[in-house]
Amino acid sequence: MAEPTPPGPGTSGDVVRDLHRRLDAVSFPVTGPEVSEGLFGNQTTASLIRFQAERGLNEHGLLDEATSAALAEAGHHLGDRHLYLHSPMQRGDDIADLQLRLGNLGFDAGRIDGIFGPDTTGALLDFQRNTGLVPDGIAGPSTVRGLRNLGGRSTDSTPVAQVRELEKLRNSGPELASRRLAIGQFGSSAVLTTALARSLRNRGAYVVALDHPDDSIQADTANQFEAELYLGLRIENHPRCRVAYFETEGFRSEGGLRLAHRCVTALSGTGLDVAPAQGMRLPILRGTRMPAVLCSLAPPAAVVQATAEVTEALAIAVGDWVADPAADPA
Repeated sequence: MAEPTPPGPGTSGDVVRDLHRRLDAVSFPVTGPEVSEGLFGNQTTASLIRFQAERGLNEHGLLDEATSAALAEAGHHLGDRHLYLHSPMQRGDDIADLQLRLGNLGFDAGRIDGIFGPDTTGALLDFQRNTGLVPDGIAGPSTVRGLRNLGGRSTDSTPVAQVRELEKLRNSGPELASRRLAIGQFGSSAVLTTALARSLRNRGAYVVALDHPDDSIQADTANQFEAELYLGLRIENHPRCRVAYFETEGFRSEGGLRLAHRCVTALSGTGLDVAPAQGMRLPILRGTRMPAVLCSLAPPAAVVQATAEVTEALAIAVGDWVADPAADPA
């Protein structure tokens, strides 16, 4: 059976009413006659854009797959359900809350990405052992109660995973040769991606080029390759280039932040208009376990004309980052 078409501007009916209910449940309500009429109009679009901005997603006001998933995850609160390692892995804001609390208490749950994986399980087991709880790897009522009693949910503290990432960057070697890199593209930048991968290989790096349209498959492939860096490229119809790294409430990728700033500086030297680096929760940035950056290059005609310059600029940015990945961003 075919998947139902997601609601879009101008549509109406029960599917839109369901969207209104989901937005209201996460405190981004739609008001006015659109609610009673079940209409996807300007108010619905505005509420979606506000939600997307708060979640670090692309702000287009459309109910794409990433936005729909984020709406579902935003409805989960710590303590509402039992959390444990599962296949497929559980996802949600409750898991991000759990990871933040564990990390601020010194238990390394890995990146605060809202995905219950092996790192979160290990940190949870350590917490349970250290607090006299049954070490079952399940965040049930007693474990959640213990976490809340000890505090730990503060976005002012730096989670242990973020500290360790920066320390790992400081201890990495400065040579590009033999480093494992993943270069991805999303359907419109194959020529540029091929040229960049070739340039980095010529500098001695091991490079895997990724072109699957599914973010999760690209992320899984980069993770299985054990890449030390992911650089994604896409060309879009927009007046400015945009460079994004992974950041969420209480956590940011230190390596991604610094690589993003390197890319912004390098791209600015090609004559393209480049916006400041921005922390986001895009699926490709969330799913990769290494420092990752997504460069959205624009406008298309200018990017195509400057393919050689953009290739060289990004290759230099990667090389400079590898040489000193822990340098404070300019």
